[in-house]
Amino acid sequence: MRVLGIDPGSRITGYGLVEQVGNRLVHVDNGAIFTDKATDFSGRLKLIFDGLSAVISEYSPDEVAVENIFFSTNVQSALKLGQARGAAIVAAVHAGLPVAEYTALQVKLAVVGRGRAEKGQVQQMLKALLGLPEIAQADASDALAVAVCHVNSHGLAQKTGPAPAKRATSWRNFKP
Repeated sequence: MRVLGIDPGSRITGYGLVEQVGNRLVHVDNGAIFTDKATDFSGRLKLIFDGLSAVISEYSPDEVAVENIFFSTNVQSALKLGQARGAAIVAAVHAGLPVAEYTALQVKLAVVGRGRAEKGQVQQMLKALLGLPEIAQADASDALAVAVCHVNSHGLAQKTGPAPAKRATSWRNFKP
């Protein structure tokens, strides 16, 4: 299974490709899409979509994993990040690929074993796990971590079966 991990950002969107070969994780590629050359925000979203579409076309991943939005006190930043995530997700869906989403806590837990691990710990663990000659650029490293998280989560789901379905609740049944 080949997974494209994406760390979306309105200025820099990181990507990382990891392939599971038996019980091993193999680094395929990583990089970043820099959108600062766009004259407006919609141009940045187009660069993200086009850049990830090119990565998908070149490497033919089986699945895509995207980092979920973290809580932000700056509403404008959160909205822009959400739009960048949307451009990334649309690129994957446009290519017919399934998309999974993971929080930063889930990613850190899957890679390091601690949900509150620091960025440097995650980067060092990725270097060791994937046999990288050096630590990848920050956004690319985050994207690789998302891909590793997905491979680990996918393998766990295959061993234990799908997560139990959550019951839908109606707001009428809500009791504080």
